[in-house]
Amino acid sequence: MQKFIAAPSTVVITGASSGIGAACARMFARSGSRLALGARRTDRLKHLAKELQDLGSPEVWISALDVRNSHSITHFQQEVLSKFSQVDILVNNAGLAAGLDPVASGDEADWQVMLDTNVLGLLKVTRAFLPDMIARSRGHIINLGSIAGFTTYAKGAAYAGSKHAVRAISGALRLELMGTGIRITEIDPGMVETEFSLVRLKDQAKADAVYAGMTPLSADDVADSVYFAATRPAHVNIDHIVLMPTDQASATQVYRKSSAPT
Repeated sequence: MQKFIAAPSTVVITGASSGIGAACARMFARSGSRLALGARRTDRLKHLAKELQDLGSPEVWISALDVRNSHSITHFQQEVLSKFSQVDILVNNAGLAAGLDPVASGDEADWQVMLDTNVLGLLKVTRAFLPDMIARSRGHIINLGSIAGFTTYAKGAAYAGSKHAVRAISGALRLELMGTGIRITEIDPGMVETEFSLVRLKDQAKADAVYAGMTPLSADDVADSVYFAATRPAHVNIDHIVLMPTDQASATQVYRKSSAPT
């Protein structure tokens, strides 16, 4: 049986202050990886950094990062390479959904923030770290997508569109980087109970109702898939992983104990 390889020694995670990003940081910390974490909420990063050191990370570096801002990305990338000299793995986790409206009455500001974060932000962060990986013929980029990247649903055109774009970007990168030794993975979860629905709906009761009567994935479930992909032998590339709650069969089909599938 093939033994698992050690986790990459230096891991960069965007959107690391909570949810899936923070769960990924904890997973890699337990493996002894050095961590470079970026997010807009640096107060949360500060609290997380101490926890990660206690879990086993030999070095945790944090910095403000807004993936919608090119200057912020450039500063973050320069600081990371100055601190660690190289990056073994980049987890493009920063992303969000904003609003739940049909196109006819959609909020342009919501569309803009989703596209700037989920699509342009991912592209810009990837572009920032790729030259170093290419020069070393080594690296792994893991993009957080969604089941919404495989299907569409009413009132989710912009979000689903942004996650379809993540699939297209991941596929194009895989083709562009053949022969470089750099691996590209896309992780596509279904319903995950984090702050995702609260950010989208801006109402705690409505956010709680999203997961009522069913058992969603946890951030740790997704982080486990990220870690699995990252720890395969160097000649093995996990192109994508789709993971769903047992209670969910598609983006819109969910079994809830209190009712028939909806």
